[in-house]
Amino acid sequence: MAVIEGGDLDGKVAVVSGGTSGIGRATAVCLAGLGARVVIGGRNTGAADQAVTAVAEAGGIAVAVLGDITDPAYSTTVIDSAVSEFGGVDIVVNAAGTITRSTAEDTSDDDYRRVMAVNVDGTFFLSRAAVPALRARGGGSIINIASNVGLVGAAGLAAYCASKGAVVLLTQSMALEHAAEAIRVNAVCPGAVDTPMLRLEREAAIAAGEMTEADILAANEALIPQGRVADAHEIGELVAFLASDRSAHITGTSIPIDGGYLAQ
Repeated sequence: MAVIEGGDLDGKVAVVSGGTSGIGRATAVCLAGLGARVVIGGRNTGAADQAVTAVAEAGGIAVAVLGDITDPAYSTTVIDSAVSEFGGVDIVVNAAGTITRSTAEDTSDDDYRRVMAVNVDGTFFLSRAAVPALRARGGGSIINIASNVGLVGAAGLAAYCASKGAVVLLTQSMALEHAAEAIRVNAVCPGAVDTPMLRLEREAAIAAGEMTEADILAANEALIPQGRVADAHEIGELVAFLASDRSAHITGTSIPIDGGYLAQ
């Protein structure tokens, strides 16, 4: 993918947390393909280098800022880095996320706190830190990666559902708080997506020889009316639309992208 001349996001600067893998990395590439310069957040140096290379191969420019999204100081560092490196911030994508697959009764304290810290605290800290920078540019767009199970419950995903439901309501609250400043806040709610995290959900079963990666995909596909899981770049394309002026009158929404799962 090459940068589109006169692309929707020419001259824009995007910050993508969790940009080193899965939906975050695919989103960084999509935004770069439309002309944005990208600051990629993550924790792993090797994965960050690969993500920066992927953006460059799309014809774009990216830098990585490594740290812990659950630390509020890191969010300030990421935003400050975008301003110093590229002159400002126009787009923020909260794609950092984690999951634990267990009932409420079986979820450990540590697992619960980890899921909430990454999915909720991280989204809150980065969004909060970004507001002054977005205001300084005359507005912008925050896109939170929530989940279709943040809109409806799902057995065996208690902590994850709680975290993504919180992201949906944070999205609505911040959209109302900043609508008059032309800062739009929306959430994208994927269903099953073919990413490393989909496999990590069943890592123990794979290690025990109880499931293969093909089994995992088949189990998810069986639940989706379209009969397939999404590709991460499909999520990135929706994020790119919400980041662009084509969606200028859309704020406070949570959009499912799940092959019809929620329509059942």
